[in-house]
Amino acid sequence: MSSIPKIRFKGFTDDWEHRKLGDALVSLQNNTLSRADLSNESGVAKNIHYGDVLIKFGEVLDVRQEQLPMIQDESVLMKYKASFLQNGDVIVADTAEDTTVGKCSEIAGLSNDVVLSGLHTIPYRPLEKFAPGYLGYYLNSSTYHNQLLPLMQGIKVTSISKSAMQDTDIIYPKSEEEQAKIGNYFCNLDHLITLHQQKCNDIKLQKKYMLQKMFPQNGKKVPEIRFKEYTGDWEQRKLLDLVEVLDGDRGKNYPTSDDFDISGHTLFLNASNVTNDGFLFQDNQFISEEKSNSMGNGKLEEDDIVVTSRGSLGHIAWYNAEISSFIPYARINSGMLILRNKKEAETEYLYHFMKSDKGQSQISFMSFGSAQPQLTKKGVEGLEVILPPKREEQAKLGKYFSNFDHLITLHQRKYIELKELKKYMLQNMFPQKG
Repeated sequence: MSSIPKIRFKGFTDDWEHRKLGDALVSLQNNTLSRADLSNESGVAKNIHYGDVLIKFGEVLDVRQEQLPMIQDESVLMKYKASFLQNGDVIVADTAEDTTVGKCSEIAGLSNDVVLSGLHTIPYRPLEKFAPGYLGYYLNSSTYHNQLLPLMQGIKVTSISKSAMQDTDIIYPKSEEEQAKIGNYFCNLDHLITLHQQKCNDIKLQKKYMLQKMFPQNGKKVPEIRFKEYTGDWEQRKLLDLVEVLDGDRGKNYPTSDDFDISGHTLFLNASNVTNDGFLFQDNQFISEEKSNSMGNGKLEEDDIVVTSRGSLGHIAWYNAEISSFIPYARINSGMLILRNKKEAETEYLYHFMKSDKGQSQISFMSFGSAQPQLTKKGVEGLEVILPPKREEQAKLGKYFSNFDHLITLHQRKYIELKELKKYMLQNMFPQKG
């Protein structure tokens, strides 16, 4: 194993220290209380369950910020008194259903609370002082975790033993200052990731609220919230009056696996390419221009709205000018429908109406009770659309909700970029085997 990482803070040049985990950390005792033995309301001590380490907690667990389940049995305190957790202790999940076994959380933010390590965990305490955060991020990095892969046992349930972990290698800077810089770097990165994730969720909630308030509800003819320059009752129309509903491609010329080519001319979209958040361009399949021209109604035109009609019903995507500019040729398969505007309403408005509770509730009602739920062309044509009589108000509403989508996309993109940066830095700020 190399003694220096590829990426390092300036001013540090010493080789890193190599130790066996069993020589640097001592294991404490864990309890075996199940979820059923714990309370979410009150108790005498907080408990860290392996499932939360695997799914909920990050590399550093601030016990002040997380809602931990509670132990109610006071006799447990006497039994595990020598294993009350401290800041800097590391809790390892020793069981999982996959290779996430060994995921761990370093304890932080602990003051007067009693916290114990619970079912299917191995609690460790450093024998020497480490800077806060260093062990949590290092022990979750691929540099360390890859050592655990050949030590895992089991088929349906995977586990790792304390004795197996004892002989794994750990590596760390001799300088506590360098350790602190690494820990702080990843803590700050996690803070940014959380901020963008939270901002994205907040905007989604705000959008959902405004979709409810800016469309008339419960038979009313005007919404609760409206742009102040507009008045008058809204109109109710059948979707068929506003759009042409087209089936996706099907029939004898439907593509087979031999027709797909990554360098093809036309993107052939499956229902999995349409999500609650619009188009998802991954695992893309392409067909030749000749094959595309031999097929039926499923060719997309700019401004078409796509609705999934099988599987995950009612997912909506808008093939707008921005998307069609970088994917100029696309077709949909038989699990979707195309809504092609007859120019009787604003497409951007119709798109957001279809995604609103009022649009989605009609889609859900149409498919309710069916053994194999699906949307039919005839059924979709009969959907009731409520809309402002003035195109200017429709356009303003469409743009208003598209701005929400734009902000959501920005924060989602930044969230993904930061997650990728973290993954890269975890691979390069710790020395690798080689």
